Amino acid sequence: MSNNNKLVSNVKLIDKGIFFMLVSAMLGSLSGAVAKVLSDTMDPIEIVFYRNLLGVFMILYSFKKVQLSISFNISKSHLLILRGLFGTIAMVFYFYTIANIPLGEAVILNKTSPFFVTILAYYLMKESISINTIFALIIGFIGIFFVIQPFDLVISTDHILAILGGFFAAAAYTTIKKIKDIYDARVIMLSFMGVGTILPLLIFLFTPYADFKIHTGFFVWSLIALMALLSTVSQWFLTRAYSLSKASIIGVIGYSSIPFAVGFGVMLGDSIPDMLTFLGIGLIALGGILVSRK
Repeated sequence: MSNNNKLVSNVKLIDKGIFFMLVSAMLGSLSGAVAKVLSDTMDPIEIVFYRNLLGVFMILYSFKKVQLSISFNISKSHLLILRGLFGTIAMVFYFYTIANIPLGEAVILNKTSPFFVTILAYYLMKESISINTIFALIIGFIGIFFVIQPFDLVISTDHILAILGGFFAAAAYTTIKKIKDIYDARVIMLSFMGVGTILPLLIFLFTPYADFKIHTGFFVWSLIALMALLSTVSQWFLTRAYSLSKASIIGVIGYSSIPFAVGFGVMLGDSIPDMLTFLGIGLIALGGILVSRK
């Protein structure tokens, strides 16, 4: 009887994790659509700064309303900083690419993260790779080829940055699994958004990068607030999903963001993907699912 109860409990956790990931995917894609609209008037690093600044205030307010359930452990604080750094770099690349390529393509190339996790685990952690996993990686990278379509031998820098965004997103997600039992989900989110606020500010203050502006328009700030709200809630659902269910299951469900992103992108004026792009999207999704299920 106890084994049956344990099985039912595990199924409920998986179901809740899947639901949370679906909600995260939809809200994340909608947040990307809002960012694409904002990119007409704001620089991508500005978007990262404002999005995270408002997100920090939201998380701090949640601390005031609800007490932390897990005490702070300073010995693992470096992992929080790394999660924030990797996540911020991934976000900068993501916002840059959605401003320059169709939203659906930016999202699917960002979803190459499972491939990088597998490859890094092989080289850095000496994890074995089965023949099936190698086959899945080949499928995924063929899909990337069809999305980029470098048939004229000129590879788009925007697409390369989108793939790099996937690489840093993989590094960020990996740290979540290492610290999920140590820190409250809001602490993990705060580390991400705190670094995502400080790093762009340092870039504006100490580099020749000079595109930062103080925006006062109501419409712009309404979009910034909406984007911050959507992405903050999406991050919470994402963090909870990875905490409740196996990463392999959640990684597969994460690909539901692709149809959301393609749909929102078309609504904003992106052209409908051609057949080669659709083929590439399908292959990347298939490769990612197979890798996640290894």
